[in-house]
Amino acid sequence: MRVGLVGLGRIGAFHAATLAAHPRVDEVVVADADDARAADVAAGLGARVRVGDAFRTDAVVIATPTATHAALLLRACADGIPVFCEKPAAAGVDETVRVMEAAKQSGTVVHIGFQRRFDAGYAAARAALRGGALGTLHRVHVITADPCPPAAEYIAASGGIYRDCHIHDFDILRWVTGREVETVYAAGANRGEAFFAAAGDVDTSAALLTMDDGTLVTLQGSRYNGAGYDVRMELAGTLRTQVVGLDPRSPLTSAEGLQPGAEPWPDFATRFAPAYVAELGAFLAAARGETDSPCTVEDALAALHVAEAADLSLREGRAVRVAEVAG
Repeated sequence: MRVGLVGLGRIGAFHAATLAAHPRVDEVVVADADDARAADVAAGLGARVRVGDAFRTDAVVIATPTATHAALLLRACADGIPVFCEKPAAAGVDETVRVMEAAKQSGTVVHIGFQRRFDAGYAAARAALRGGALGTLHRVHVITADPCPPAAEYIAASGGIYRDCHIHDFDILRWVTGREVETVYAAGANRGEAFFAAAGDVDTSAALLTMDDGTLVTLQGSRYNGAGYDVRMELAGTLRTQVVGLDPRSPLTSAEGLQPGAEPWPDFATRFAPAYVAELGAFLAAARGETDSPCTVEDALAALHVAEAADLSLREGRAVRVAEVAG
């Protein structure tokens, strides 16, 4: 396969290296707004830099800023090129629906990048829950906490913590439980830099979600988890409680004196490196027609609807039904 990749920031460069090492990829063609960066990445991987606007490849991977996603996805659908795109599919609901309809009409494989679906821990929890090992699910707790905040300019264009950060929690919640979120009551606080409030965002988050079967879900988030990168999911059933992300590198300190086993996770790229590799492998299989898309635009839209409900709840200080924003 000849695979194109556009956008060579941190995750884009990681994807480029993954593609270059994949046994089914013969050539990687890269592009970036920064021509020098594209040339450097290409030279290091033995890849080729795209000339002109068209990729003319067997598949394409999009790792550009969010504002560019919809246009690039629509172009891939129009050209009939299987496409992988980092979340979100688009900046807003209306654009996401446009992409979804274009994918349906063209029949193009579109895979939206929610890498947690390809993490071994989440997959094991899903299998345990679906197989009955946990009994009847009563409660879920999810947490996503970054060790330090992104740059101010990133926050200003991110769409807010619920759309930018917790959309991963909303997607994996749907994927693991097989249920949909009905209502969200979200809160937030500003405990750090002033640029969060200036952008209409918060740096600390908490929410209560109710699933369509009555399961209660609590959520926490932070941009200032100085102990390290912390992403976990706790599933409490009538027979067993199972935790994803509780490992020797979890940035937790025991009040009872238990010592951590290793250096805490420093960031998302390190924590989920195997999952990122696995999801690109799954995309390439779908692009070759061997499987269906493992994470569709419909999935991305469902997670975005929950994020939109959470953001509305945060702004209005009330519980919001997802149906209110889903139309």
